Amino acid sequence: MTETRLGAIVDMLRTSPLDMGGDPHKMRIVFDEMIAAHPVPADVRTTAARLGGVPALAVTAGDSEPSGAVLYFHGGGYALGSATASVGLAADIARRSGTTVHTVDYRLAPENRFPAAVDDAVAAYRGLLERGIPAEAIAVSGESAGGGLALALLVAVEEAGLPQPSAAAVLSPWADLTQSGRSHETKAFLDPALTRQALATRADDYLAGADPRSPLASPLFADLRGLPPLLIQAGSHEVLLDDALRLAAKAADDDVAVTLQTFPGAPHVFQGFAAVLAEGARALDDVATFLRTHLDGQRG
Repeated sequence: MTETRLGAIVDMLRTSPLDMGGDPHKMRIVFDEMIAAHPVPADVRTTAARLGGVPALAVTAGDSEPSGAVLYFHGGGYALGSATASVGLAADIARRSGTTVHTVDYRLAPENRFPAAVDDAVAAYRGLLERGIPAEAIAVSGESAGGGLALALLVAVEEAGLPQPSAAAVLSPWADLTQSGRSHETKAFLDPALTRQALATRADDYLAGADPRSPLASPLFADLRGLPPLLIQAGSHEVLLDDALRLAAKAADDDVAVTLQTFPGAPHVFQGFAAVLAEGARALDDVATFLRTHLDGQRG
């Protein structure tokens, strides 16, 4: 990742009309328009489906026959984003890992409050199981709020006594809705996309008075014992850096196999710029290797 390319991405994010703490109805349009500016390659295929009654898109890429399923959750602070908007990143993961990535259109706040998104995540996971896909052939992933939702799903799966998926890879996860991480202060001047106030606004919309320390809202405060192997990635220039660092420490303390990767100078969800950022491409290659390893039965 050259400084020139990284600088261009950071400048683009700083001057973007997207306000993560802004009116969600307006910002959803801005968010989708930003994503649509990056066309999806012609060999990407999407199929609409319902998983446990929840709308989703099954995404594949390339010519090889996919093996294994990834249940994917998009970011957007629980208020923005969609399965359609996430197809580009989902396709990058599908291509590299040789899987079918099922990106989920979970319900958004403020129209649908906590735990609606978690309920949809669990329903979608049950939907894959009901299709006859064994848990060991399923992995879970997501970025930002979607990374937090992926973790909440794992906690809910454990509480429900369902079989855990083979592994989970979360990108810049929002795992603490209390915004208590030190990096909210130390990285505030470096993060071009997120602020503590914007995240607090989105958290308030999503929680609607619920306890932000609830394990299904903030998995950082959950008992993580019994969860499958985790891969956690974050950039060093994002206010959510401490969510990733503390999550990795909590997972290790709870006897979960965990791999933490941090990328110097990278902003929030830099993997979404893998087409132009070498670090983003390398990060997604590592995600694919991690997922493929565990989907192929080498869990550990």
